[in-house]
Amino acid sequence: GAAAFAAMKPSAVLIDVSRGGVVDEAALVAALDGGRIKGAALDVFSTEPLPANHPLWGYENVIVTPHCSSVYEGWEEKALDMFADNLSRYRRGEKLLGVVDPMRGY
Repeated sequence: GAAAFAAMKPSAVLIDVSRGGVVDEAALVAALDGGRIKGAALDVFSTEPLPANHPLWGYENVIVTPHCSSVYEGWEEKALDMFADNLSRYRRGEKLLGVVDPMRGY
């Protein structure tokens, strides 16, 4: 929120790869507008994808990524392995791994 941004150094860059809604986006915009922080790198948002008319798109000192902070070398192979494992589990009627629970938010 605003108090957290006020406590940051003007040279600070916020990096958010947590969960959408953790950062108060209105307070972030106010901090950017007021020069209270240097910039931000954002991978998650309250509404995803980030709406086209959202003010965060207009900053040269803000990097917006498409919720892909978990990308790393070899992730494609790992994702394929997980898919194949879950497909086998599904065919055997077993519990799947990594199931999303919308009620919990992940």
